[in-house]
Amino acid sequence: MRLLLDTHALIWALGEPSKLAPEARELIEDPSNEIFVSAASLWEIAIKADDGKLAVPDNLESAIFAVGFQPLEIRFPHVRRLRGLPPHHRDPFDRILVAQAMHEDLAIATRDRRIPSYGVRVVEA
Repeated sequence: MRLLLDTHALIWALGEPSKLAPEARELIEDPSNEIFVSAASLWEIAIKADDGKLAVPDNLESAIFAVGFQPLEIRFPHVRRLRGLPPHHRDPFDRILVAQAMHEDLAIATRDRRIPSYGVRVVEA
């Protein structure tokens, strides 16, 4: 399976995997699956860390690569895919994750109840 982690799923996968739903945890830990982390999630984490809302280690990128997660850059086709998305969600980070998942044919590991309304495949995080 090709799975994109929502920001909270990434944080849990790296620091508190017991918070993940069992299916998501199994998929993330299965080396035969491709697990992706969007640059948007790192951007969101950086903003929340700077605002004092989230504590993150300085070696976040190293930790992501150490567990074998693959980076997913934000590219022009992802941004183009945003056009026409219904306004189910106002969060720009979640909207770009949806667009990336659609364009790259990825499922999203999330607990966000609004994401499934876009018609993207979701794995309960």
